[in-house]
Amino acid sequence: MLKKYEKLMKYRRLTNDYPKKPVDNTGYVGAPAIKGDMCQKCHFCAQNCPSQAITIDEAGYPNIHIDQCIYCSLCAEICPTHAMYMTESFTDCACTKAELLRKPIIIDKVPAQSSTELAEELKKKIQKTLHRSLQIREIDAGSCNGCDYEANAIMNPLNDLERLGITFVASPRHADMLLVTGPVTRNMERALLQAYEATPDPKIVVALGTCALSGGMFRFGYAAGSGVDTVIPVDMYIPGCPPRPPAIIYGILKAVDRIK
Repeated sequence: MLKKYEKLMKYRRLTNDYPKKPVDNTGYVGAPAIKGDMCQKCHFCAQNCPSQAITIDEAGYPNIHIDQCIYCSLCAEICPTHAMYMTESFTDCACTKAELLRKPIIIDKVPAQSSTELAEELKKKIQKTLHRSLQIREIDAGSCNGCDYEANAIMNPLNDLERLGITFVASPRHADMLLVTGPVTRNMERALLQAYEATPDPKIVVALGTCALSGGMFRFGYAAGSGVDTVIPVDMYIPGCPPRPPAIIYGILKAVDRIK
């Protein structure tokens, strides 16, 4: 018993204060970016990208499709001039796929979120719109479970998403948001559509992870689809393979703004 009290005194509070306080994203592997002034148009990155997420534009510069990127860092490793690099940003979610296209520009380091009022404003917005907490139904539509593990982590003692008035539910009939992972395999298409139809309005659909955004590495297979938006409408895209808990939390908070 004394050892338990000693442990409680030594490790008092592990839950972070995000979004009230910024998250230390040092070492976080974010989406790749390109320094246009350093690119020599060698096209090594596009030729070696395992997910074919890099295309070449008319000017000969590489463009990165973040919705197809698996964040493997290979492009940054093989770039001879280090024009390609991995950012430390976890705020790459977007409302449309067009916003996930990265072109060669000079990109400064993205600052971490530091709004001290965001959490309180979020609670008020959820309560005003839904008159209760935000309920999420997570749906695995054929993922490798990597994104599901990360989604599960947002409810652990370190992140504790319930402190923001957000909880997970077992039925889409009780949900306000569908959090979908996986490329949507053939056998999951009907189930996903039924879950969407069973979710009452207003509702939000969030595609989580590269597979859910574009089909990822599996989009060329016979049994996998090309992403969630080929079956149901999507309101928010959270890229990553898999996205880390801070990225998922940021995407969910940003998606709440789309509730009408």
